[in-house]
Amino acid sequence: MNTTPTTRNRKRNRLVVGAAAAAITAALAAGAGYWWLDRDELSQASAEDCRLAQRIVTEAVEISTGPAPDAEEWWRKTGDERRAQMKDGYLGYKIATYEGWALATAQKSPEAPSAKDVKGLQGEARGHCSDSGVTLTMPPLGS
Repeated sequence: MNTTPTTRNRKRNRLVVGAAAAAITAALAAGAGYWWLDRDELSQASAEDCRLAQRIVTEAVEISTGPAPDAEEWWRKTGDERRAQMKDGYLGYKIATYEGWALATAQKSPEAPSAKDVKGLQGEARGHCSDSGVTLTMPPLGS
């Protein structure tokens, strides 16, 4: 059997195309694997965001036992501050929820959260601060 230059070129081209296809497939598989492992991870807020969150939580505990008009004013002011300064929107949402609960508690609303609700929210919020070095503490409101 005599191989011609054309036959050798075809074999070489097939090897090059096959190697390129294998490399692309491996890269796609690695990317898919990374996505699969990372898909359930929480966003990680900065230490600055987590310190701001803890300050707001501390104020919320105090305001939840005070008069409702003061709580409403605090709620508006703090919400504006959080939206302007906090970069992690996912953590911001958790803190906004706590702010609303503090207001509802001060207003003696039936929608005030239970201690179990607060503990669940604390667990979710802490997940966003796990890499920041700040441990969020969310005490039950109105106590």
